[in-house]
Amino acid sequence: MKQCDQNIKSTLEIAEEMIRLANEGDADREDTGCGILYGILLDSAYKIKKLAEEEREVHIKKGWWK
Repeated sequence: MKQCDQNIKSTLEIAEEMIRLANEGDADREDTGCGILYGILLDSAYKIKKLAEEEREVHIKKGWWK
């Protein structure tokens, strides 16, 4: 796998971890400040994931992604 593809793969893994953490944190939170924090984390994770998935598709269409 090309390093640029590996970086996209790693980005997708990080985004999934962010989603997991945001959901766990929201379930465990005890105040609204944490709710805001985990809401922003979740929103950011989905945006990052979407961008990385789009870039992965570009690489697949170029024939780079293995």
